[in-house]
Amino acid sequence: MFQGYYKYFYLIFALAVVGCAKRGTINGGLKDTLAPVLRNANPKNYTTDFKGNTIKLTFDEYIKLKNVNKQLIVSPPMEKAPEITPQVASKYLNVKINDTLLPNTTYSLNFGQSIEDNNEGNPYRQFKYVFSTGPYIDSLSLSGSIKDAYTKKTDNFVSVMLYEVDDKYSDSIVYKKNPRYVTNTLDSSTVFKLENLKAGKYLLVALQDQNSNYKLDPKTEKIGFRKQFVTVPNDSLFEIALFQQQGKFKAFKPSQSSGNSAFLGYTGDPKDVKLKLRKGNEELRVIATKVPKKDSLQVWFKPPSIEKNKVDSLAVEVQKGDYSENFVLKIKNQKKDTLNLKPIQGSVLALGEKYILGSGIPLKGYDLSKMKLTDKDSTAVKFTTEYDEPNMELRFDFVREELQKYKLELLPGAVTDFMEAANDTLVYRFETKNASDYGNLKLSLENVRQYPIIVELTDKNENLQYSYYSENNPEIDFTLIKPDTYTIRIIYDDNKNKQWDSGDFVLKRQSEEVIYFPKEIDVRANWDVVQPVNLKP
Repeated sequence: MFQGYYKYFYLIFALAVVGCAKRGTINGGLKDTLAPVLRNANPKNYTTDFKGNTIKLTFDEYIKLKNVNKQLIVSPPMEKAPEITPQVASKYLNVKINDTLLPNTTYSLNFGQSIEDNNEGNPYRQFKYVFSTGPYIDSLSLSGSIKDAYTKKTDNFVSVMLYEVDDKYSDSIVYKKNPRYVTNTLDSSTVFKLENLKAGKYLLVALQDQNSNYKLDPKTEKIGFRKQFVTVPNDSLFEIALFQQQGKFKAFKPSQSSGNSAFLGYTGDPKDVKLKLRKGNEELRVIATKVPKKDSLQVWFKPPSIEKNKVDSLAVEVQKGDYSENFVLKIKNQKKDTLNLKPIQGSVLALGEKYILGSGIPLKGYDLSKMKLTDKDSTAVKFTTEYDEPNMELRFDFVREELQKYKLELLPGAVTDFMEAANDTLVYRFETKNASDYGNLKLSLENVRQYPIIVELTDKNENLQYSYYSENNPEIDFTLIKPDTYTIRIIYDDNKNKQWDSGDFVLKRQSEEVIYFPKEIDVRANWDVVQPVNLKP
């Protein structure tokens, strides 16, 4: 009897032990979320009369460096970057200065977010070590923000710089010399603050400094600047708009792209450029068209006779204004482009759009008498045409009816291309949707500073969808547009050329002003949206 009780006792005891073991499982405690703390600096932070070339920073825990070469901002910039060691986990950092320091100057080393604790990666945000080679620390500051002059999104890692305006100052300083002071927006902000400044007059510049040399490369880097010099001390908040300046037109050596065309790369604005191609004394007829999304022209020519497998060449002359340059284009017996007309829109034509045929080669002419547009009842539809040569597009405009089917016929010889080739019979079929499948957007502009203006609707990726050019009308109607979420972009067209123009640092010209309506506009099918847009600054 007692043996049975003992069995039950031992069983209950064993279960209790297992239960207690489960409840007592160690979970490691709370996660460390604290950033490292600087325990000691030698010399101390904000020291004056700095004489040495080494700094030792000691922390309360093991730290590691992350992207220190990109995050570390030294102001004023040094020609030779400081050497930061060790690159492995440690409780201290050594900073070795490899440059000659300026006398009576306050320096700051902003580590950004490059110092992290070794275990959890908690950053010591914007840690800054400051010292002066003189008897005091400069303590003035200047603040502001940056934006892109055209797009809604602003770039990361933008350097904001001050150049001292003294007897050594010149307008070319951004190409040749380092700034007096510099800071960087890094990867998380569009605001900036330049600190530890001395009183004086400065040029304020923002630069997308891709090669980190504090000098402008106009071919690849955006720049923004304050036209008027700024004085320090100053309590104003400055806004700087970044732009990619076009610079002067310059062409590059062309390369053959087919048997009757070549690519010509360029920088600047290609408008009004003049091209001549010669084979000996024979001048060839030339047409230049745009290459989508590239700074290149496609130069079309009627090639002279080329013997099989024999390399030949053409003389190319490029001229615009006072710019002129000559090249030699090597050409081989390559396959020639042929006439090929394809619809841009596909089988469905939006009620608010023209019907467009894109051509694979420039057109020389077209004959309306050999073109016919009919609806689903075979009734002829009146239309007009226009040819956009730079984009090689033949556009058909007519009164588009909803829920209609159309047939466009091009009889033989309706179009003739640059090489004198004509089309065979071509037939295109397309249809329209119901008007209720589209929406309407009416904008009422208020406080327009001046006309003309360009009013644009862009999609979520900032791709242009619709545009309206207004010379004096504040009421803008976008009818029968695709249901979507749009952003409104307003451009003040100062030079009245119907396009946005960027600035120019050398000419001290700012970009044409661009204003974004702060909220997105949701246009739905069969909806009429009326939206007031106040352009008051």
